[in-house]
Amino acid sequence: MPDTPLMTEHEQGLQHQFVDMEQQRNASSLGMWLFLATEIMFFGGMFLAYLVYRYWYYPEFAAGSRSIDIVLGTVNTAVLICSSLTVALGVKAAQLGKRKALVTLLLITILFGLGFLAIKGIEWYQKFEEHHVPGRSFSAQDLIEKYPQIHIDPAPAQIYFSLYFAMTGLHALHMMIGVGVFCFLTFHAWKGSYTPEYHTPVEIGGLYWHFVDIVWIYLFPLLYLIDRKPLK
Repeated sequence: MPDTPLMTEHEQGLQHQFVDMEQQRNASSLGMWLFLATEIMFFGGMFLAYLVYRYWYYPEFAAGSRSIDIVLGTVNTAVLICSSLTVALGVKAAQLGKRKALVTLLLITILFGLGFLAIKGIEWYQKFEEHHVPGRSFSAQDLIEKYPQIHIDPAPAQIYFSLYFAMTGLHALHMMIGVGVFCFLTFHAWKGSYTPEYHTPVEIGGLYWHFVDIVWIYLFPLLYLIDRKPLK
């Protein structure tokens, strides 16, 4: 009986159910794209609900949108755009076998993610202080006083903030998961697990991170920019 050949260097990340590294990479990519498709449908339902309610209750949604701190939202958008750049550079570093550069870029991405969550926490705290958190303590009195020229119904205003917290909260949850994934990738990158021949986990993690960033690119104009014109 012939001896089983030893795994070559480029096969060290190969799982037993795959014929070669290319097949494993393609299967992993397909699996992630299918997962992201389900996420798109999930977020798409929330986007649709937002658009429908905005059409029904434009004044309340306009006032609610204008009450959110656009500066913090803009800074967070810039943070995520920069994090997408570091992720792309990290994937390139993994493809070239630059371990130190990969570890550095992954750590920077994690810092961007934590920075985004910290800024979002500040923004949520502001809404708490303004009593804009849906529930028994919710109040739209400040919006009514700020925009006396229009009739603002507290109930539809609460719908806006319910959607705001649901959408940004779900996005923040995905961001926390992404930070956890990148901590895992950073640990294994530091150990030298990824090579030019095997770096599929970095690519898959990058796909997830880019998806989370793209979701925010849609959330930002919907929640912060779309109703910034003067109210009548």
